[in-house]
Amino acid sequence: MPQIAQISATYASQIFWLLITFGLLYFVVGRGMVPKIQATVDAREGRIAGDLAAAEAARAEADRVEAAWRAEMDAARAAAMAETNAAKARATHAFEAQVKAADADLHERLSHHDLAIANAKVEAMANLQSVAAEAARDLVAKLSGVQVGEDAAADAVRKVSAHG
Repeated sequence: MPQIAQISATYASQIFWLLITFGLLYFVVGRGMVPKIQATVDAREGRIAGDLAAAEAARAEADRVEAAWRAEMDAARAAAMAETNAAKARATHAFEAQVKAADADLHERLSHHDLAIANAKVEAMANLQSVAAEAARDLVAKLSGVQVGEDAAADAVRKVSAHG
């Protein structure tokens, strides 16, 4: 069979060209393209590492700025609280001063009114004694027909009101 005899010659040339083609592909891809791809991957990894380092530095800076902001806000809050307490103390002091002034004014007015009441009471008692002395003198005159002097009637009323 002649087809079988040709197998070694046909396959030998195909295997030869196959090895040449694969060798050529190996050298073109392996020596030419792989280093470029590897350089691109290394550059990308370097850029990613740089970006991550920059992001970490930015995060650290943001944390530092936030800590400074919080400290500043705490200081402002403490200052505002101190000012509020001072204003509250001033208002309390002013209110207490007003209350003391009003209390002193009321006490003075009350003492004036108490004095006026006491004077009115003394005057009323004096008028009451004079009215009682006059009524006693009129009663004695009507009942017994004896005329009693004003001084004697006033003296009798004073003795009775003093001893009950």
